[in-house]
Amino acid sequence: MSVIKSLSALEILDSRGRPTVQVNCSLASATATASVPSGASTGKAEALELRDGDVTRYGGLGCQKAVDNVATIINGALTGKPFETQAELDRFLLELDGTDNKSSLGANAILGVSLAFARAQAREKKLPLYEHFSNLVGERPQYLPRLTINLFSGGKHAGGQVVIQDVLLVPVSATTIADSLAMTYAVVQSATEIVKTKYESRPLKADEGGLAPAFASEEAMIEDAVKAIENAGLIPGKDVSLAIDVASSHFYGNNVYELGNAHLSGDEMVSRLETWLDDYPIISLEDGLAEEDWTHWAKLNAKLGEKSLILGDDFLCTNPERIKRATDSKAANALLLKVNQIGTLTEAAEALKLARKNNWQVVVSARSGETEDNWLADLATGWQGDFIKVGSIQQSERLAKYNRLLAIEAETGLELKPLQ
Repeated sequence: MSVIKSLSALEILDSRGRPTVQVNCSLASATATASVPSGASTGKAEALELRDGDVTRYGGLGCQKAVDNVATIINGALTGKPFETQAELDRFLLELDGTDNKSSLGANAILGVSLAFARAQAREKKLPLYEHFSNLVGERPQYLPRLTINLFSGGKHAGGQVVIQDVLLVPVSATTIADSLAMTYAVVQSATEIVKTKYESRPLKADEGGLAPAFASEEAMIEDAVKAIENAGLIPGKDVSLAIDVASSHFYGNNVYELGNAHLSGDEMVSRLETWLDDYPIISLEDGLAEEDWTHWAKLNAKLGEKSLILGDDFLCTNPERIKRATDSKAANALLLKVNQIGTLTEAAEALKLARKNNWQVVVSARSGETEDNWLADLATGWQGDFIKVGSIQQSERLAKYNRLLAIEAETGLELKPLQ
């Protein structure tokens, strides 16, 4: 039984220089802190981040209300209370908030408490955080997640020079986290040279660290990624494959996808994605269609689900209700799991179990607005994610997670999860 002595919070800055929330949880015999990430590309069904709305301060993005809610309402309600499990704590938080989307206390406040309590309990039990996370879902870590690493960015993560959001590297022939990062380094160096010579540009970086030159088209962006793999002395599709974050909701309206100069129907968008899979070594399509285009999601999965992950991000929002609808309609075959989309570890665990029940693969993901906190690496390990999506290898808030994975690898000797 863990008794909460006190909760406090602090407004800190994320990797984009925007405010987010850090929570400190003191139990009777352990104390821990956790920081909450924030997204730029957000789905309509995501839990609500509470922002102050004062445009004279951080353009209205301040988090002082959320911080105050932790220090007053949540602290007052939880101090002195014993909790046996994470689920008990999270259910108490949900009842205290009382809204469907956590708009009363703020998902950023609630998640901060949920994470800090989990880390404090792990310390109280003298367990590595990944092992504590695994116990929450009845898993036993057997593998480490494979890496999907940002190389090029567009869309909301960059300057919108192309509408798709990210092209990511998947080091498929790597046998360790260390090998994966070394291979990625080689590709990033060759990509930097392409940016310098082809685009006569410095290697400017987007929100998650991906390179973001003035690509002429979406296809040019993907082709440059393939060329970077080849220039690094690696074989596309054999050593390194690609994952594409299409983020289609951001260029969809009035039943039309405005992809570059093309105006595509849902069926035509599916065909365009099929062409990409035929032409390039792509093994994952994230949000290939808009989040409410349910009819065409089912068509996309039926047509391409044997060749690629049909991965739901904004489409699913780590929301069990949307995942259930997607499994019933066979609209996807993989979940992008972002804990802050739903707001508590317990709800995210429910989403994970539902995905696993339907034999989906799971990609545990960071956000565009990250902090130096590294709990995501432990979560992806403890919850046995097939992949982890963190960002590039060039920014400290991303490297904190990769370096933690290296430490877990050295500590446990676990191998990378086999490709399915």
